[in-house]
Amino acid sequence: MRKVSVLEFRKDAKKILRWASQGQRMIMTYRGKPVCRIEPIDDETPSENDPFYRLDQIAQTAGRGLNNQEIDRILYET
Repeated sequence: MRKVSVLEFRKDAKKILRWASQGQRMIMTYRGKPVCRIEPIDDETPSENDPFYRLDQIAQTAGRGLNNQEIDRILYET
């Protein structure tokens, strides 16, 4: 997933918002640390392949529960 700094956002918010409108998901960072996500708003029904709706299957495949870091990595591709 693309990372965008607060400074980059301040310099060219229009470009970053255009990326989001084109479907790009991003993590905004402040001083190198992730602080929030920027993502397009989608009114469509989520894909059946959306990892959020498959977490139970992913956990079963792993054969154990998933910790928070593993869930974040799966959902947010970080």
